[in-house]
This record gives sequence, C-alpha cells and structure tokens, in this order.
Amino acid sequence: MYTVAVSRSFSARHFLVGGDWGPENHDHAHPYRVELLVTGSHLDEHEYLVDITLLDGFLDQQVERYQGQTLNEFPEFSGLNPSIEAFARILCRAFADRILPQAVNTIRCEVKLWESESAWASYAMER
Repeated sequence: MYTVAVSRSFSARHFLVGGDWGPENHDHAHPYRVELLVTGSHLDEHEYLVDITLLDGFLDQQVERYQGQTLNEFPEFSGLNPSIEAFARILCRAFADRILPQAVNTIRCEVKLWESESAWASYAMER
C-alpha cells in the first residue's frame, strides 16, 4: 500500500455545545494542524497515487475557509458540536467528494486534526 500525505497549520475558533465543558463552552481559538493522508494500492501511469498538488490545493482552500473563523457559524456545523472529531469528519468527507474521484485506485483517505500539541482526532473513510 502507498500513502501520500500533506499538512497545514491554521487557527480557528469554536465553542462546544450540548454539555458542560467549562471554558470549552465559551468562544476560544485553537492552533489546529491538519494532516490529509491518502492510501491506495496502485499508482497511475505517472507513478502517482494521487497528484500531490490536488492534496495541497484542497488543504489550502480549507485553511483559507476556516482561518480565524468561528466553526459554529459554518453551515456544515449546524446542529453539531464542533469537536475535533466532527471537524475531522467534515474535512475528510469534503476531500472524498471533491478530490477522490480524480485519483486512481485510491481506497482510503484520512484526516488527522490536532487542536493542541497533544490532542488530536482522526476520521478515515474508504471509497
């Protein structure tokens, strides 16, 4: 199996809802780091699993979208607690919908999302 990954860092805000999480219930920022991993068993005619510029472009768009913003205000978070688990799932599904159709034999994508140096969550899916 082959894996290709890219990562970015950015800052965004959120506040947790639906429970009593103390300070996390109030608007605050996190220094997020996102890593996008794509795994598959076959390479294309250029010996690529997926063109890395597609991965870079996707992450650049996502960072630009969320940088400095409050996650709770985006429609994709409507009715959700904006946890790192939910955020990782949203990013991974967006990637699968937009980029995976352009990849050859890609079977798995995963997003790892850190909200601090020591806390992270991931979401993976296969197509």
